[in-house]
Amino acid sequence: MKAVTNKASASHKTSVGNWFSSGSPWVWLNAGAVAISVILVVGLLALIAFRGLGHFWPGSIIVTEYQIPGQAPRIVAGEIVESEEVPAARLKAAGLPIEDNEDEVIRDLLKVGNRDIYGSDFAWVVDRWLLKRKYPEDIMALERREWGNFYGYLQSIKQDGVIVSTGAEAWDELQTRLDRALAIHQEIYDIEKHEIGSVNARLERLRLQQRSLELKDRLTPERLMDIEAQRRAYQAEYKVMEDRLAQLYTAFNRDSFIATTVQGRETELSFSKIVRAYKPNAMSVWQKIGFYFSKLKEFITEDPREANTEGGVFPAIFGTVMMVILMSIIVTPFGVVAAVYLREYASQGWLTRAIRIAVNNLAGVPSIVYGVFGLGFFIYFAGGQIDQLFFPEALPAPTFGTPGLLWASITLALLTLPVVIVATEEGLSRIPRSVREGSLALGATKAETLWRVVLPMASPAMMTGLILAVARAAGEVAPLMLVGVVKLAPSLPLDANYPFLHLDQKFMHLGFHIYDVGFQSPNVEAARPLVYATALLLVVVIAVLNLSAVAIRNHLREKYKSLEA
Repeated sequence: MKAVTNKASASHKTSVGNWFSSGSPWVWLNAGAVAISVILVVGLLALIAFRGLGHFWPGSIIVTEYQIPGQAPRIVAGEIVESEEVPAARLKAAGLPIEDNEDEVIRDLLKVGNRDIYGSDFAWVVDRWLLKRKYPEDIMALERREWGNFYGYLQSIKQDGVIVSTGAEAWDELQTRLDRALAIHQEIYDIEKHEIGSVNARLERLRLQQRSLELKDRLTPERLMDIEAQRRAYQAEYKVMEDRLAQLYTAFNRDSFIATTVQGRETELSFSKIVRAYKPNAMSVWQKIGFYFSKLKEFITEDPREANTEGGVFPAIFGTVMMVILMSIIVTPFGVVAAVYLREYASQGWLTRAIRIAVNNLAGVPSIVYGVFGLGFFIYFAGGQIDQLFFPEALPAPTFGTPGLLWASITLALLTLPVVIVATEEGLSRIPRSVREGSLALGATKAETLWRVVLPMASPAMMTGLILAVARAAGEVAPLMLVGVVKLAPSLPLDANYPFLHLDQKFMHLGFHIYDVGFQSPNVEAARPLVYATALLLVVVIAVLNLSAVAIRNHLREKYKSLEA
């Protein structure tokens, strides 16, 4: 019996040893590490999506009495944004009458709106002190251009100061007049943003043209008369639009309405200050879904409002994508040429090895160092020289001697250059020597072999380097704060005004937008959901850019697979 046991034990030890020798434990270890990493990433994205996308859902408005023990009750209204358990001692230290035998207390963050009346549009309340809760269907929520949301009841509609509608019909009248006000606002926006902007751009070019002729001493009376004639024509065009704007603003401010808060305080609001009016407690599920997607569309396609805490992030999306595209156009040829020289033409001595070590070390330099370098070299030195040589008529106002899209793209191209060089070199090293020798044997020169055979076969590796570069560049913020990104850009760097692509213009960026909204906003509670939503959007933008590059890489790989065979 003992011999059988020993034999079984020896067999077990042998099988465990063979299992370790086969390498299976490392396979399971690696698989486990990958699985945990995937779970963490998916969990993080799910948390960001839940916190960010939930912001656009129209929450129900609660009307309740809030009574702190020992004090008179007061009526409050708002949306319960979140609930949490906090130590009772903390609330007791804040002066609230919490009993000694309590450990945890549930409190709610209530979005009460009406910041122009209360001073703050969020308030923490103890959950159990909210009494007589109800959700009246006639309470309305107004999304305003300033001062955040308003919660209250509609009383009457006014036109030129005269009441034209009250009672139950007032709500339908409000929606009709709000649609009219929004249409006028869109027309005002188009005139101010595009048409007047175009005239101002032409007047500025005319001013620079006149100044340039003065500096070159070529401003003859005939040219001056021609410039003045053009200026008068532009100013006449501007005057027409100015008169049109005055008419629109008169019509825009015609209507107003009377509303009361839940405490009975009456206030008059102009339709020109309202973006959206709705009654969330009376909305059906399908109406809420429609409202949700309209808010989501606004977030992606509109400009920001209220110090970036309301509205959309379209300028930031556009700026991020534009900068990444320019960076890719700049970094790809430089990275490929450098890699080809190091791999195909440079003698493989100590100098080449030293250059490779330097390139690899550059990949580890903190990004803010690149930002400081870009500010000092590109903007102050190169930009200043360009202004002196090509834009003297605009001085002392800088053209390229100030942070802008071009310098931000070049700085990030420099930051990601080592990634492209290393990836391209790896791709070149994998091209079989026999392919090169076969091409040379057929009479092709080295340059022809490189251009027609080697580079196409290495193009998937180049795209891999570009994918890594795009992923890093799109998420960088620190260097961009020094070389081109601003909190709010008045216009996009690409528009219909000559020269159409404004490389000297500052721009918005999703990463900086997250930093600004999350850490520089005066209204932290209102900005928090937008931080999550913008972070999710940044991940989506990076994923789309990467997937586009992956699709191109896979196409190239399939195209040149026959050469590898």
